[in-house]
Amino acid sequence: MAPSATLAEGLGVRARRIAVPSILLGTFLGNLDASIANVALPTIARDLVADPASTVWVVNAYQLIFAMAVLPLAALGEKLGYRRVFLFGVAGFTLASLGCALAPSLSWLVAARVAQGLCGACMSTIVPALLRMVFPPHMGGRAISLLALTVALSTAAGPSVAAVILTLGDWRWLFAINLPIGLVALGASYRFLPRTPGAERRIDVPGALLNAATLALIIIGLGHVGEAGHHGVAALQIVLGLGVATVLVRHQRSRRTPLLPLDLMRVPVLALSSLTSVACYMAQTLAYVGMPFLLQHTFARSEAATGLLITPWPLVIVFIAPLAGRLSDRFDSARLSALGLGVFAVGLASLAWLPAHASDWGIAWRMVICGVGFGFFQTPNNRIIMMGAPRERSGAASGLMTIARTVGMTLGAAVVALLFDLYGERGAHAAMVSATILAALGGGVSLLRVRAKARAG
Repeated sequence: MAPSATLAEGLGVRARRIAVPSILLGTFLGNLDASIANVALPTIARDLVADPASTVWVVNAYQLIFAMAVLPLAALGEKLGYRRVFLFGVAGFTLASLGCALAPSLSWLVAARVAQGLCGACMSTIVPALLRMVFPPHMGGRAISLLALTVALSTAAGPSVAAVILTLGDWRWLFAINLPIGLVALGASYRFLPRTPGAERRIDVPGALLNAATLALIIIGLGHVGEAGHHGVAALQIVLGLGVATVLVRHQRSRRTPLLPLDLMRVPVLALSSLTSVACYMAQTLAYVGMPFLLQHTFARSEAATGLLITPWPLVIVFIAPLAGRLSDRFDSARLSALGLGVFAVGLASLAWLPAHASDWGIAWRMVICGVGFGFFQTPNNRIIMMGAPRERSGAASGLMTIARTVGMTLGAAVVALLFDLYGERGAHAAMVSATILAALGGGVSLLRVRAKARAG
């Protein structure tokens, strides 16, 4: 059975070497599956005799339920203990993967993806808090860097793994491959993860429902922003979502331990770090979506070449994340992340204004700059959020970190769609310019944290 240590100073070196891979294996599983299904959507539509618009819900259902569940699961982790919620997530995700692999219809597949999204949120939301329990406080940056490394690896591997599987078998194996990985992750986590104490708090059901309604309305509304003829519907959904959000905030103000981490957002450094995270993930999404169109339509690169040219970005993070983690444990994290965002903005600008006859090498080294900049931003920024919260609010800090990333990516996707609707093929260039501006603004906000910390000191 897992030890029941107080975990005030983390686990010992030997126990940590066993527990950490157990945690990160679950993270790898969830992130790999979040990206791997995109590649197979045309094949799924053909095999299940469904139209493309309906098939997109294989991806959207996962992302929507994931976003809606983050904050309630963060609160649940604080109440029941992070280990228990994480184990439920791994077990449920593995079982839902079997449901996806056996799906006889699109409706069945979408329902199984909803279950996957819920259980994936259990894992992703809880992992930063679990790592904080496992590592001693002075190694917080190293803990977050391992998480960043795992996410980068799974993101980089997703399209390649999907391509190999679809070459050798049908799309069902994309989900069936999760079964052995999930069983290993479940067994290792159950055996080696330390017990984490729960806290006395009530589960805020009305708050959870208001949170779900807010995110559902806003995310679906943002999804309609770039669709011609749906601007009125999109505006109505977003306005309704903001209205529900106002009710949610008023409801949460009276709670001692709110579902929304309002107590953490009152800390200037944490609030600025969250805003910086939203801006940076918006910039990343704008670039990830806009760059393939730019490469294929403007620079006449093939689909395969486009994939290879973008790969250096997530791949270099694998090497940068551990270095950034070690440096953030020794130097000021706010300055490091501001430096990273400055490099990120330079890389994005160099891609936005590529020379007309740019070579593959010229594109690749610019991608490397973006990866270096993003890597030096991501780990120090997340360290500030996790380590800046009280230890008993680690679950809320995890939720804040996850929801900032989710909101940033959702807003980024909506802005890309709107830019393509407004500018047509020139929308890809507009997306890269917008990404550059957002990264630069994020760097400015990041520097404000230095002043905030100085005042607090």
